[in-house]
Amino acid sequence: MVILAHFRALIVLGLLASMGGCAAFGPGEPCPPGTQNLPDCPPPEAIDDPFITTLYWQRTWQPENVHQVDVVEIGVELDIPIQNARAKFLGARSEDALNSLAAKIWMIEHAQHTIDATYYIFKRDLVGEAMLGALCNAVQRGVDIRFMVDSVGSIDSSHSGLKALETCADDAGFMRNAAGELTTRKARIQIVIFNSISKVFVRLNRRSHDKLLVIDGKFPDRAIVMTGGRNISLSYYGIKADGSPNPDTYMDAEILIRTALGEDTDDYLVGNLSENYYSILFLFEDNKRLSPSGTAEALGIYATERQKAQTALVQLKALSVLKQHMDTMSNYLTEGWYNVRVLLGHELDNLENKGIFSDVVDNMDNNKNSIQFLLREVRGDDYKQRRIVSPYLFAAQYYDDDGNIVFDGARNVREWLEQHPEATLEIITNSVLTSDNFSAQAVIDMDMAPRLLLTDELQEAWLESPDNSELNPKLVESKEWRELVSHPRLQIYETGRLDDRLLGGDIDYGKLHAKYIVMDHMGFVGTTNFDERSRLINNEMGFFFDGEELARELHADFDLLKSRSYLWGSPEWLEFRRQVFELDGMKGTTAKSQRAIYKTLRAIGLDHQL
Repeated sequence: MVILAHFRALIVLGLLASMGGCAAFGPGEPCPPGTQNLPDCPPPEAIDDPFITTLYWQRTWQPENVHQVDVVEIGVELDIPIQNARAKFLGARSEDALNSLAAKIWMIEHAQHTIDATYYIFKRDLVGEAMLGALCNAVQRGVDIRFMVDSVGSIDSSHSGLKALETCADDAGFMRNAAGELTTRKARIQIVIFNSISKVFVRLNRRSHDKLLVIDGKFPDRAIVMTGGRNISLSYYGIKADGSPNPDTYMDAEILIRTALGEDTDDYLVGNLSENYYSILFLFEDNKRLSPSGTAEALGIYATERQKAQTALVQLKALSVLKQHMDTMSNYLTEGWYNVRVLLGHELDNLENKGIFSDVVDNMDNNKNSIQFLLREVRGDDYKQRRIVSPYLFAAQYYDDDGNIVFDGARNVREWLEQHPEATLEIITNSVLTSDNFSAQAVIDMDMAPRLLLTDELQEAWLESPDNSELNPKLVESKEWRELVSHPRLQIYETGRLDDRLLGGDIDYGKLHAKYIVMDHMGFVGTTNFDERSRLINNEMGFFFDGEELARELHADFDLLKSRSYLWGSPEWLEFRRQVFELDGMKGTTAKSQRAIYKTLRAIGLDHQL
């Protein structure tokens, strides 16, 4: 807890440094006529609330040369506590996806104090525009907002929609304290582009893959935290713009977290921690603060953008398929929570570490808050059933400068199973039909699964088989192959089946995008794909949890996904691949070229850097 106090002090001191040049009208001082919208011009009844004033400056963006704090170092060294909380799980079902979308809009519309949001992909379709509209309305009723998108995941030449959102703060209301009283601090919208590629000397490859929404984080009785795999785009919520089902939707997962009932408000609670974590990302030295253009505002461009966002918000909420979820959201976010203990994990050290591959073991060991480090801490005898869901799961393998293997994830898994004869490991990932990344899928099918399941000889034989001859009996009908791919305690499943609509059936399997682990009564839900980019390059985040009831929800979701999958290497899986190979277009071409794709990636050293 000493480091937590140190963190809070650094943030406060660093941000308070600029207070000397900021004037504010005192309570009871009327605003001059016609100047109600000037910064820091409160209504006569507004009060000076010390908590709100401190919070206001804690939330103020400043460049690194002003706050002069290495926020990443603080995040890496932070002594993150295990916290009591309440949680819900939103999985792959279409009902969960719609609840996720309804929850995001409802949470923004009912925020009373602050909103913090960051997304890797922010797309200006109906969902993205509706979120802009809801955020605009929120600041105008006095909610202080910080919004951040990744500069690569949400690449945009102008970000005109985000700049228009910031101009909503021209008509912002004043922040309220916990008692609902107006204060002298006017709400803002501060928009930041994470690790902006337009800056000089930026670490181009270091991305924020976070998807995080924190509502009223510093107010324990109101705080709600939401994270997981879903970005801001219609593609993640199972519907098209007209409300009809989207057959090619992403099958995803998220976790909702609230303060545990009865928790002491003086404790360092989950909403407070999540907002402070957000501050670290927000103040990262290579971020860029967006500024609206006076010319664009004068030309009415931003007014048009703001109106577009309001129209989209009305249109989205009017969709009958979503309206029923919006209508019940108050009860949904009040009832049915599971008591859990949670622990925030992240990969902040990836943003600055050196020797990404050559020093990988040391880097992982040095970040005690790393998701990968924490996963290694729970590899003991306590958890017999381990289940992993990831769209791009790789089996890590790292070398030193002399070419010696210093870490082999596949070998470690096999050794762990040998040492724990009662343990099982099940994995669900994408197939050639459901993946949206044919390069990553080539690594999964030509490297990850073979290294986990097959002998060295069979691995080589599988890789050297002609792409269009996988059904040859010499290899895949041999006794050894059948025994190895039917391992009773190590099973790899890939989503999609022969009754998919693209193959002449009547089922849509979408694209797997969920990222979670469940082990008996504990688990992890977050943003990491457990691939090399997630482990070593991106920042990622998520929550570990311990709770039997919540774990049952994840196990049920896993079983649902498994029922929509084939076992890697099985006859059904091989026939499924054969039929995908015969599809016209990019899907068929890339599927039957997997071996060539993988060999090319391996030859140029990119097989584990996708």
